Amino acid sequence: MNLYLVVPCYNEELVLADTTKQLDAYLGGLKEKGIIDNAQILYVDDGSKDTTWVLIEQLHERYDHVSGLKLAHNVGHQHAVWAGMEYCVDKCDAVISIDADLQHDITKIEEMLEKYSEGCEVVYGIRNDRATDSAFKKNTALMFYKFMSAMGVDIIPNHADFRLLGSKALKALMAYPERNLFLRGMVRLIGFKTANVYFDVKERMAGNSKYTLSKMLNLALDGITSFSVKPLRIITMIGLISLLLAMGEIIYVLYAYLTGETVAGWTSLLISVWLIGSVLILSLGVIGEYIGKIYSEVKRRPRYIIEKQI
Repeated sequence: MNLYLVVPCYNEELVLADTTKQLDAYLGGLKEKGIIDNAQILYVDDGSKDTTWVLIEQLHERYDHVSGLKLAHNVGHQHAVWAGMEYCVDKCDAVISIDADLQHDITKIEEMLEKYSEGCEVVYGIRNDRATDSAFKKNTALMFYKFMSAMGVDIIPNHADFRLLGSKALKALMAYPERNLFLRGMVRLIGFKTANVYFDVKERMAGNSKYTLSKMLNLALDGITSFSVKPLRIITMIGLISLLLAMGEIIYVLYAYLTGETVAGWTSLLISVWLIGSVLILSLGVIGEYIGKIYSEVKRRPRYIIEKQI
């Protein structure tokens, strides 16, 4: 069995050497057990600004099973993972995506491979808890999954991008043409037999998480607008409610006019103007987000550009 590990990297100079050492030792153990025949570690440098690529080149010289892709500029975590999977789609029997900081438990790789040998083409790595996260990140993550589910997106709670894809599932995923990538939702659309593997999140070896709040919000927007039209339907419902309220206001105004009780009221006027205005602007923003996604899709620009590969 040929296995590829796809490891997206963005400014990971502090952890790469130790990450490679741990992965090399673990994959060597899997070979000795006869679970795999060959394994490659594919680092995808997502336009890092530090010495990440230099380290990848050095690691390639030291370890014959370490290879790398250097993207011409930063395209984001999802696109970096896609670049790695697309590179190895015809080179392996299975691919596992894993973060460079190894907060994903590498000891669960063997369990993933066992599930694959049982016929599972997709194996999801799911967090048992978020003990290593700050209170803010933990709460925002929980809100993220609940909100995505409320919007009708089929997503597994506490599953990030630690997963195994068999060659069939990987080729099926590569057939999806969209540029706005939300892999956690896209993989769910593939089908095939799936399984879950649960793990405890480890402390980050060094450095800080590269997944900032703004990146999490962008990921949520990509997920919602790529997999759900529920926000558009909510706008329709708001429009209908506003119409009913407006009809009630019109009836009240006509009644007041006929009974001679027409007294100018700044409060009701201002409330009406601000309420309707804010609803209209919010609605235009949501519609604009969808139009923006369509705009980026129809241009068909490449998801990424490879500058170097080893």
